[in-house]
Amino acid sequence: MFDLSPTEYSAMMLSIKVSLWSVAIILIPGIFTGWLLARHDFIGKSLLDGLLHLPLVLPPVVTGYLLLLLLGKQGMIGKWLYQNFDITLAFSWRGAVLATALMSFPLMVRSIRLSISSIEIKLEQAARSLGASAINTFFTITLPLALPGIITGSILAFARSLGEFGATITFVGNIEGETRTLPLAIYTYIQVPDGNEPAQRLLIISIILALSALLFSALIERRTALWLGGK
Repeated sequence: MFDLSPTEYSAMMLSIKVSLWSVAIILIPGIFTGWLLARHDFIGKSLLDGLLHLPLVLPPVVTGYLLLLLLGKQGMIGKWLYQNFDITLAFSWRGAVLATALMSFPLMVRSIRLSISSIEIKLEQAARSLGASAINTFFTITLPLALPGIITGSILAFARSLGEFGATITFVGNIEGETRTLPLAIYTYIQVPDGNEPAQRLLIISIILALSALLFSALIERRTALWLGGK
């Protein structure tokens, strides 16, 4: 049942690679954005919040098409990147990373924002009153206490990246060995004769990976909460 062909194995490993890179590139922006929305009021905050959550409510194909218009070889930004730096994002695994990062970013921000909002602000105020700088307060008080939310947000983003389909196939296509992640491979197999067996294998693997990520998230969150409670 799980004797994967080279094509199936490639799709699985590419999915994991893309998802890990996706989390890596949105982690720091996600922490900053979550902190900004949780701790500051400013003009345009509601607009920024709405724009950040657009990928959750827009059809994924719309997000992928917008990426293609902006970052394709003939896109406004993509053409400049290609002509000046020979960088191509469309129809490459790097583009898949960008598409999945964009789709999973709101989940990470929401988790981190809720975590920071739940921190008693008087703890930060006490640190500031004792002479700690804003940066010191953030790294010694806010960040450690927000760690469970950061971990949860990162793993949710990873799981969401594993399942991303619409934006990915629209922006980077379905190229074997380059952009064909697990969801795209499953879609490909169900379109061809005798594709049910490999599609079912990849379906089970997808469920196992996603469930493992969620269980790991719950475990780490509990361990982190115990560690913070014992400090």
